[in-house]
Amino acid sequence: MKIAFLADPLSGFKTYKDSTFAMMREAARRGHAVYAFEQRDMVLEEGVVSARVARIHLTGDATDWYRADPAEEVSLSTFDAIIERKDPPFDMEYVYGTYLLELAERQGARVFNRPSAIRDHNEKLAIGQFSDYTSPTLVTSSEERLRAFHAKHGDVIFKPLDGMGGAGIFRVKSDGLNLGSIIETLTANGRHTIMAQKFIPAIEKGDKRVLVIGGKPVPFVLARIPQGGEVRGNLAAGGLGVAQPISERERAIAEALGPVLAERGLLLVGLDVIGDFLTEVNVTSPTCFQEIFDQTGFDVAAMFIDAVEAQAQQQH
Repeated sequence: MKIAFLADPLSGFKTYKDSTFAMMREAARRGHAVYAFEQRDMVLEEGVVSARVARIHLTGDATDWYRADPAEEVSLSTFDAIIERKDPPFDMEYVYGTYLLELAERQGARVFNRPSAIRDHNEKLAIGQFSDYTSPTLVTSSEERLRAFHAKHGDVIFKPLDGMGGAGIFRVKSDGLNLGSIIETLTANGRHTIMAQKFIPAIEKGDKRVLVIGGKPVPFVLARIPQGGEVRGNLAAGGLGVAQPISERERAIAEALGPVLAERGLLLVGLDVIGDFLTEVNVTSPTCFQEIFDQTGFDVAAMFIDAVEAQAQQQH
């Protein structure tokens, strides 16, 4: 198979923990031809979506990890699979990229995750479709309603709808310290919609990343445990990643959502679960492949490439 990865610049990869690298390595190990391009390399001209794409060869060196052939402009429909792995921010440039990929799909390209499904599942707001599994949640730009939510629940997390890696997340306890300034800052004085959620004390045991591939849960999760008095478990915010077997509750959530999301074209999803509650549905570029493999020996990348192969063959 010819597999093309739409990713951020390869020069920025930290190969010891990068999930996209793990996917590439497994694809190459199986003899698939691996290609890479960036969103800016795509172009729509005369009705055809193409991109300047380079075939890459993995060296096995941890730092100088790849060699790239000269890039060539080719129609995206020539690949057996295109793996969308561009990181957020999920801004309008990202959205434009999904439109181009969707046009490429109509010309025969096979894209995972499906571009329209990525657009339709805001990683914060998507939990609203599965409210049976969430803690009390409010989405609004209204200071009055945000203050009332805090008054009702006493200990609340406030966060923007477009953040990643824990950026812009605030906890306000029952004393209401800095409540007004936090609401004003996050909502830009009522111009931006944000999310408020009742604080879940089980965060001390970790914000669990539950990976779902082809509708089926990976049997291990990564608990991202806050450190040093920090409220955020995100690895980017200094959280400690500890792999552990999936719990009964986490499996129940994953098995309820997995088939629904897979049917919508989301081959790979990262569900965030704190305690008994679903907090996010990550669809852009879910990670934690290597941390789980390094600590448990379960090969997440192999499970993912199995799913890509199966989907690509079905769509032929």
